Amino acid sequence: MGLVAGDLGPARARERFLHGGPVPEGVRGPILDSWQRSRSLGLSPDGCELPYRQDIDLDGRLVRAAGPVLDRLQARFAGRNMNVCLADGHGAVLQRRFGEASLVRRLAAIQSVPGFVFAEQFAGTNGIGLALAERQLINVYGAEHFAERSQANACAAIPVRDPLSGRIEGVLCFGYPPADADADLNTVISRAAGAIEQRLLTQSSLRERALLQAYLDARGRAAAGAATDNGEPAGTGLDWRDELMLKERAADLIASGQRAAVEVTLPGGRRITLLSRPVTSPSGVAGFVIEAVLPGPHAHLAVLTDVGTPPGGPAAEARPLTPPPPGHGAGAAPGRPVATAGAPSTAGSTGPAPGAAAGPVVLIGEPGVGSYAVAARRRLELLSEASTRIGTALDVSRTARELAEMAVPRLADYVTIDLPEAVLRGEEPTDLRTGLHRTVVHGIHSDHPFYPAGEPVALLPTTPQIRCLTNRQPVLEADLTAATDWIAQDAPHARHILGHGIHSLIAVPLLARGIALGIASFYRAQDPAPFGDDDRSLAQELATRAAICIDNARRFTREHTMVLALQHSLLPQRFPEQSAVEVAHRYLPAASGVGGDWFDVIPLSGTRVALVVGDVVGHGLHAAATMGRLRTAARNFAELDLPPDEVLTQLDKLVARLDRDEGTEDPAADSPGIIGASCLYAIYDPTSQMCVTARSGHPPPALVHPDGTVSIPDLPAGPPLGLGGLPFETAAFPLPEGSQLVLYTDGLLADRHRDVDMSLDRLRRALSHPARSPEDTCEEVVRTVVPPHPDDDIALLVARTRALDRRRIATWDLPADPSLVSGIRAAVTRQLAAWGLEEAVFITELLLSELVTNAVRYGTAPLQVRLLHDRNLICEVSDASSTAPHLRHAASTDEGGRGLFLVAQLAQAWGTRYTPGGKVIWAECALEAPGGKGAAERFFDDIPAL
Repeated sequence: MGLVAGDLGPARARERFLHGGPVPEGVRGPILDSWQRSRSLGLSPDGCELPYRQDIDLDGRLVRAAGPVLDRLQARFAGRNMNVCLADGHGAVLQRRFGEASLVRRLAAIQSVPGFVFAEQFAGTNGIGLALAERQLINVYGAEHFAERSQANACAAIPVRDPLSGRIEGVLCFGYPPADADADLNTVISRAAGAIEQRLLTQSSLRERALLQAYLDARGRAAAGAATDNGEPAGTGLDWRDELMLKERAADLIASGQRAAVEVTLPGGRRITLLSRPVTSPSGVAGFVIEAVLPGPHAHLAVLTDVGTPPGGPAAEARPLTPPPPGHGAGAAPGRPVATAGAPSTAGSTGPAPGAAAGPVVLIGEPGVGSYAVAARRRLELLSEASTRIGTALDVSRTARELAEMAVPRLADYVTIDLPEAVLRGEEPTDLRTGLHRTVVHGIHSDHPFYPAGEPVALLPTTPQIRCLTNRQPVLEADLTAATDWIAQDAPHARHILGHGIHSLIAVPLLARGIALGIASFYRAQDPAPFGDDDRSLAQELATRAAICIDNARRFTREHTMVLALQHSLLPQRFPEQSAVEVAHRYLPAASGVGGDWFDVIPLSGTRVALVVGDVVGHGLHAAATMGRLRTAARNFAELDLPPDEVLTQLDKLVARLDRDEGTEDPAADSPGIIGASCLYAIYDPTSQMCVTARSGHPPPALVHPDGTVSIPDLPAGPPLGLGGLPFETAAFPLPEGSQLVLYTDGLLADRHRDVDMSLDRLRRALSHPARSPEDTCEEVVRTVVPPHPDDDIALLVARTRALDRRRIATWDLPADPSLVSGIRAAVTRQLAAWGLEEAVFITELLLSELVTNAVRYGTAPLQVRLLHDRNLICEVSDASSTAPHLRHAASTDEGGRGLFLVAQLAQAWGTRYTPGGKVIWAECALEAPGGKGAAERFFDDIPAL
């Protein structure tokens, strides 16, 4: 029951607050909020003067309902120092009971005489005022009171609501010394308030029974024969579904408060007319009874000769009525009034119109009570509709907007939603009191007076929005003109809002799975009635449903961002330097999530380059991880200088093995395996300007010729990866310099709104422009071919070919004669001098001597030497054998075996690739910039000095 934790007592905490010092965190939120409101209202702890009202209703329905309950409480607390009071909805005390009779003489007038108003704006923090402000059970102990005169008291207070309307009718309050605090008091006061509310409901039932009796008396029937039990239409051949529909329309008629006839078409095509007749009980209770006029062989709708206009209800519109043919209804649309003609009736008329057919009673009640039933049904309809309209997409901002659109105008006239930037990014928020952004502003008018969407919002701790976050409960400000904490946030802006007629506010925290995600604020302007507790409950229910959807969208955004980051890390960040092609690329994730599309550009020996595009079926983390595996494997197979069909064969085996391995895991894990994968692998050689390709279940590339014509090469399709057992075929075609090879995944052509042929036509038109850079080609394809919201992710790779100048290629054929090696060295020296590469002569001679000697000794004729002057100097020696040399460590006693070791040390890279006619052993030498050390010099740098 203490106020704060630690050694700081309640009085010290209150004193520190009043002097402007920091308040301990242990002060209860409702108490601190009330202190701040009291201070903002300009109240003084020593001068809280309470107004006295003489016009209180001492014999109203609340007093009559609470009388026996107050008497029972007085008996329960007999002999105890207990002050029980009942206040109205404005905080004015109506009744008091004392456990000890002598208290009435010892207490001050404000604590013993009815009529004083204890609302918070007058008395500061106290039980009655705080129960009205917080609209829930409240306990205030000793120094938690704002006024000095109440420091020695404790109290418990709880609102008393009308069970039909949900409106707070009054407050029940217990006052007692703090030493007499008892844990059972909250239970007692809650049950007592419930008993009063039950008696209020009973009063409404008695009024309805009086209306029914008055109607029966007016009809001249006996109560037993007037209607069936509970007013059900009996003997009519209607099932329970028909009766529900009739009662629903009858409730609307009662709520409308006017005399009318409405034709209702039932699901089976049967038409029944509901008549609304005014009725008044002997005690003066005015209501309406709804009769059902059942169709018969000669039945027709009787014309009402008079229409009553009950107090507070709108007058019915006068309309002429032509009786329909026998056996038919009135011919109006279902649910519309079909007969409201005549002059006003005399007051108190309760009988049926002359000539009206007698029908069973469907419903009877007061217009006010009927409006509660209609409002409750509309709330249920709103919640039911919200379950289908909120959360249609896994997008945080869109879900927040759907909440606002759902609430306007059926609950509120304006809605603002503030979310932290972390939630929009998919992260979990830390401190919602800072970093809020106005995400949604939606209302009945576009010229709203609120802070615009997209702007940061800084709110004071005392505002209703931050208070609802702190307490994790919705905050209702019924009258914004008196909401000083809300006005204190920005007084000029608050006056601007009030100037637009906005007068009531509900601030609701967006809570999901124990996490506060933001704030939804509901404002009312057009309806002059302020928000009530039912509105607050409805707003909380809507916000709770939306918060779950927002949290789902946030989690999806986080996972989508993580998978997207993973995929981007697995895709090429930049391409290695090479001279064969100029490339540009794009990757576009699908609207539903990240997929497994990938691409790569891999430099190969002999200035060649491999272009690869692949696709893993599916979306999400598994597809991205599988894509990473395949791309890594493709690079490794490419390093072996395998032809395209063999690369696809190895990938096919890998996919089948991965699928088997994942399929043999624990069945409970429900591993999806690799559903399918495709790949297109192309090798372009700038020395011959030829392209060799193979594909496995992948779309063929598009070829843009230098003149701008576009063609789709006819390539063998090949099976998708992972099927196994089927061979892959290669196809070769020339690629003149300046041609563009466009590789893509099937997501580029897949669109629900057009077929593949139409997409291919668009792609041809987008590509048919000569002399355009690959980057511009990518931009044009994305702009004209990519669907607005692609269902599948898209990888696009555009390569414009280059050719290696023939003057930079030197070739020598030589017989298998070791004596001719010196002649090759001399020819190479002359060629390097012609290229201006004199500094590379020494190392090139060493490399070629070893490679040619190795080919002459172990290879098969014919032999050929080729030099390629590209970014680096490439030496190639080819022969007709298929045996590859192996690097090994020679023993100290071996006479040979050191040639390849020397090659590996002097060359930047070396290797072997197989051709249809044999093999090629190649070595690549780096061409150093002027002033740099060559490989031969670096080779001898680590020799120790003498």
